[in-house]
Amino acid sequence: MLRTRSENNRPYMLPRPIKCDPDEVVTMEFVNKYIKKHENYLPRYEYLEALYEGFHDIFNDPEKPDWKPDYRLAVNFPRYITESFVGYGYGIPIKVISDNDQYAEALQAFEDVNEMDDHNAELCRICCMYGHGWEYFYQDEEAVTRVSEETPRDLFVIYENSLKHRAFAMIRYGRHEDESHGIYGEIATREQIWTFDKGVLSEPQENVYGFIPCVEWQLNSSRKGLYEDIAGMNELYNRTLSEKGNDVAAFAEAYLVVLGAELDEDGIYRIRDNRLINLYGTDNAKDIVVNFLTKPTADGTQENLLDRLEKLIFLTSMTANFSDETFGTAVSGTALAYKLLNMDDLTKVFNRKIKKSIKKRCKIFSSLVTNVPESIADEWKKIDVKFTINLPKNLKEEAEIAKTLDGVTSKATQLQVLSVVRDPDAEIEAIREEEQQAAGTAIQALESSYRTGDNN
Repeated sequence: MLRTRSENNRPYMLPRPIKCDPDEVVTMEFVNKYIKKHENYLPRYEYLEALYEGFHDIFNDPEKPDWKPDYRLAVNFPRYITESFVGYGYGIPIKVISDNDQYAEALQAFEDVNEMDDHNAELCRICCMYGHGWEYFYQDEEAVTRVSEETPRDLFVIYENSLKHRAFAMIRYGRHEDESHGIYGEIATREQIWTFDKGVLSEPQENVYGFIPCVEWQLNSSRKGLYEDIAGMNELYNRTLSEKGNDVAAFAEAYLVVLGAELDEDGIYRIRDNRLINLYGTDNAKDIVVNFLTKPTADGTQENLLDRLEKLIFLTSMTANFSDETFGTAVSGTALAYKLLNMDDLTKVFNRKIKKSIKKRCKIFSSLVTNVPESIADEWKKIDVKFTINLPKNLKEEAEIAKTLDGVTSKATQLQVLSVVRDPDAEIEAIREEEQQAAGTAIQALESSYRTGDNN
């Protein structure tokens, strides 16, 4: 049975917000109660993680008898799909832009210390695997605001069971290697933070942010993983491919059938080693039949099934198979855009979710006066988040399109077509400066020629 279904043969449940009464009090009993609820989702998270890492169900199947071939072949579509999607949409780092120079400088320092380009890419990968992930805030030993990426296996948020559905608390936890020692971790509300270990809750400390110190990143509103819908097809693909390998091995080990003549032991070995058959001892040679015992092959059926599954895997996951030979035939930008339309739609949905999360990140970062002066603490509301698709560019085609826009659109819009131009406004200013410099050089040359003429 495929692990796309739980032990009671029901599909794994997608993660839903865990809720509590707004007036509940944080105690160790409270922590244990909601961790137990969160653990209901762990089998799904563990299965999705195993798929990405290549530990598919084919490796858990019962072993066949020793005399039967038993190949276990797994094609890791989940990893290929995830890496292709992350590389396509987020291979070029996400840019956070602020028009306020002071705020932009503080934000850049925050991004530099946290190596934010790599951090963002890892969060995108976590979202593709699990459907969502978490960004966790903390202050290091030097009181610098740091962030780390956390999987939904290790961190979750409890929401108020009210009309506002506000976040009530965050729990981040793990288990000791010695299971008798139980769980450890921390719980945070907007006002306080506690740690807990071995069933004991510490005294609360002040939460300096004034917000629950985490931000959720979502791939989509359902929190469904990128390759979750194709898990069953991937498992069937693995089984079909493995059986195909077993059939090849079985054919190589086919039994030799000799009818109408008796072979002694020495003859058997000579036939096997020399691959030469010379049988005699009967007056009627046509009565001797020598052939291989083979079973009917299902090669055509297997190939058709593998091809169908591969196409459905990429169709259902809405991602492009960049290794497909036909993919390179899309030479024009329009043809390529049609091939990538579904994948582009996925990135746009994810981009909207990411933009909300990054704004929440900047809001929490701006809550500390040690990060941002109070006078510009609201600048996070005005930031812009820029995403750039990572694709090979046809500069010749872009240049031709830009030329056709000359006199039809503004200069800035015309330059936006060119992928080599990162900032159209800066490019226009650079062109203007070059024109002024060229004009100045021409004037100097003309003045110099006049002076030379006067002297003559």
